[in-house]
Amino acid sequence: MTDKTIADLIEDRFGLPTEDGRDMPAEGELAALLRHRSHRRFKPDAVPDELLRVVLAAAFSAPAKSDLQQCSVIVVKDPDLRARLNALIVGQDWIPGAPSLLVFCGDNRRIRRISEARGKPYPNGHLDSFLNCAVDAGIVLATFVRAAEAAGLGCCPISVIRDRIEEASALLGLPDHVFPVAGMGLGWPEREGWVSLRLPPSVTVHTDRYDDSTMLAEVDAYDRRRDARFSTPPAQQRMTAEYGVAEFYGWSEDKARQYATPQRKQLAGFLKSKGFGLD
Repeated sequence: MTDKTIADLIEDRFGLPTEDGRDMPAEGELAALLRHRSHRRFKPDAVPDELLRVVLAAAFSAPAKSDLQQCSVIVVKDPDLRARLNALIVGQDWIPGAPSLLVFCGDNRRIRRISEARGKPYPNGHLDSFLNCAVDAGIVLATFVRAAEAAGLGCCPISVIRDRIEEASALLGLPDHVFPVAGMGLGWPEREGWVSLRLPPSVTVHTDRYDDSTMLAEVDAYDRRRDARFSTPPAQQRMTAEYGVAEFYGWSEDKARQYATPQRKQLAGFLKSKGFGLD
């Protein structure tokens, strides 16, 4: 039993006072979600195969669009393949230290093969087919994170695998209509990790109509709260050659710099080469 309440965990997550959940003890699934931490440093111990199968079973219990179940996961076991994938995922020095590596894929191939086997047309090879399986894979991935944490494991998704999506796809033998959404490093956490401060609900939650009229002021206040908790040292600022060293370097400055250069412009071409229509 803990003296903390759900309200305490919400305050810790957003850095703002609240009375929401003040009468709810910090226990159960809600508390576990609010305490979420990403993990990038792991003990060397392997994740037992049985436990991984259990966590994957929980992940695939997630909702799926129209029950189509358009996600597949590649569990990377072969040491040579793992080494080659590690080398592809540049800029992520923690990945080689993760005992397990998985790749979550959008899989539109399965329903196409089933339609063909059942003698039915498949006239839906347009943008929605891509979106449906990408969302399915994302939901399974998010559920996997929660299941892993419930089992005492730590993990972190790896979107940077899409920087080299053609090579990763070839290494994994992905056929047409199957593509990597994200990798996942998994293992036993070396340390507790920290709670990442999130944007306030006043920015992310809207009632009836979208309204971002106060967003910039809210984000500026968020930058200040976040910096007070975790300040980015000058050596870790992005693109200082182009933009200099900022006197105050908040979350918004970091993200604006991150997306100031093109990223993954090859993705549409890759998806078309895998048979997806994006019209």
